Amino acid sequence: MSSAAAVRETPLASRPLGARLIRRPEVGALVAAVAIFLFFSIITDAFLTPAGVATWLYSASLFGIMAVAVAMLMIGGEFDLSAGAMTGTTALTVGVLTTQWDVNIWLAMLLALILALGIGALNAVLVVRTGLPSFIITLATFFILQGINLAVTKLVTGSVAIQGMSAVSGFDQGKMLFGSKISLLGVDLKVSIFWWLAVTAVATWVLLRARQGNWIFAVGGADRSARQMGVPVFRTKLGLFMTTAGAGWLVGMLQLFDVSTVQATSGIGQEFIYIICAVVGGCLLTGGYGSAIGAALGALIYGMTLQGIVFAQWDNNWLKAFLGVMLLAAVLVNLLVSKRVGVRS
Repeated sequence: MSSAAAVRETPLASRPLGARLIRRPEVGALVAAVAIFLFFSIITDAFLTPAGVATWLYSASLFGIMAVAVAMLMIGGEFDLSAGAMTGTTALTVGVLTTQWDVNIWLAMLLALILALGIGALNAVLVVRTGLPSFIITLATFFILQGINLAVTKLVTGSVAIQGMSAVSGFDQGKMLFGSKISLLGVDLKVSIFWWLAVTAVATWVLLRARQGNWIFAVGGADRSARQMGVPVFRTKLGLFMTTAGAGWLVGMLQLFDVSTVQATSGIGQEFIYIICAVVGGCLLTGGYGSAIGAALGALIYGMTLQGIVFAQWDNNWLKAFLGVMLLAAVLVNLLVSKRVGVRS
């Protein structure tokens, strides 16, 4: 028996701890997160202050919610390049309906959620029924949403921003749910951080414990084989696209109720950051491998770096260089790990 065959036949639980850890997609991101945390803690004074911690956790939370949803979609073998624009679309929908046409704010939020889920469902239908790459379908959706966000906002309000949300009836109740702060260990944490933790926990449970999690890995790893095994491919991908769109709605509400204003360009360009966070967290671009915790750690790395550079008073352009290096390193590490554990790359 060859050594390779012996490794394949060894039960996972009986393997050495190091061999089991290297199979976990989030291990590399965890090591990187600890290194970046220590680095900025040492070189800056503000990073570990209560205000500093609250700032980079808030930044990470908004990216983290989307990164977790995008990671699940990537594990399922698909991309959604409209995820960033969706955050702006949902916030603008609520803003226009409430400030221009006096629609009840809760009804406006519900309509925005229905709109987001509908767009997510349309993306899924087009991808599955046509067989076209999701990259192309959602790129088209991205441009459509970007154009509508700008054109409709200017047409209705005469500007490219929605303001005056704080004067809308019911805004304070909505802010309690999406824009409030919770004091924990002397740190005033924005509620989005707790939404981020909840989304990550639910996504992890689905991927590891629920039958739907098995379906997601199956359709991402081998679509045709999954279909032959009876996995409901269309239903699985429909749920993933709608989940990503729903996450876009949630982030849109968190941003809207935090600052009480929204720009027509909100979310534009952030779809690539979500994908980078997922890849840094261990997701393979080819699908079938990854984790929600890894994506959350990828977002934490981005949030710490984004604010750490500010605290260190560096030129902010270093962030883009860092993103490029981080993405390249993550892809190379993922390629190495996938070869070691026999995952399709």
